[in-house]
Amino acid sequence: MPTRTIAVAAALSLAWSAAWAAEEPRFNQVELEAAASREVPNDLMTASLFSEASAAAPAEVAASLNRASAEAIKLAAKFEGVKASSGQAYTYPVYDRNQKLVAWRGRVEIRVESRDFQAVAQLAAKLQPSMQLGGVGFTISPELRRRVEDELIVEAIAAFRARADVARQALGGKSYRIRQIALSAGGVVPRPLAMARAAPAAAEAPPPVFEGGESRVQVVARGTIEVE
Repeated sequence: MPTRTIAVAAALSLAWSAAWAAEEPRFNQVELEAAASREVPNDLMTASLFSEASAAAPAEVAASLNRASAEAIKLAAKFEGVKASSGQAYTYPVYDRNQKLVAWRGRVEIRVESRDFQAVAQLAAKLQPSMQLGGVGFTISPELRRRVEDELIVEAIAAFRARADVARQALGGKSYRIRQIALSAGGVVPRPLAMARAAPAAAEAPPPVFEGGESRVQVVARGTIEVE
C-alpha cells in the first residue's frame, strides 16, 4: 500500500511539472534579420577556346578539329595550375541555294580553368591561330568562398545581436534572449561573363589582358528574440 502511494505522488508531481513548463510565460517576441557582406577579388578564371574547320567530307572536318583540340590540351598541360578539358564539338552540312550539299563545317571547344590569369593569357596567345579565345568568366574559388563565409558568420551574428539590443531598448525591456536563429549564405554574385573579341590570325599574337574584378559574398542571420 505505501508503495502505491509513493507512485501516485510521483505521477502527480510529473504532471504538475509538465503543466508548469507548458504555461511558461512568453514575453514580447520580435523577428529580426541582419546581414554581413564583403566584396572579394575573384581568384578563379574560366575560359573557352574554339577552333573551326571546313572540308568536303565530314571525316576531314572531324580529323582537323580533333587534332586542334588534342594539341591545345597537350599545350595546356605544360602550364602549371591550368586545367583543360574537352568541350562541345559538332559538325554540320553546308548547302547552296539549290539545297545541294557543298561542304561540311565543324567547331570544337576546350574549357580552361586556372587561378593564374596570366598563364591563361599566355596559353591563349600560343594557341593562335589554331584556336581562338571565345569567352572568359571570373568567380571565387570554393576554398576562398568558405573562408570568407566563415568570417561573415561572425559578423552577421554580431549584427543580429546589435539589432536585438535596439529592439530591446525600443520595447523598454531589461534583457532579451534568442529563441532561434538561422544562418544562410546569400550566394556569390560573380562578374558577368565577358566575351573576348577574336584576335587576328597571327603566328605570335600578344597575350590578352584579363581583369578578374570582384564578387560579393553575403551571409544573412534571421531569427526570433524574446524581450523580457
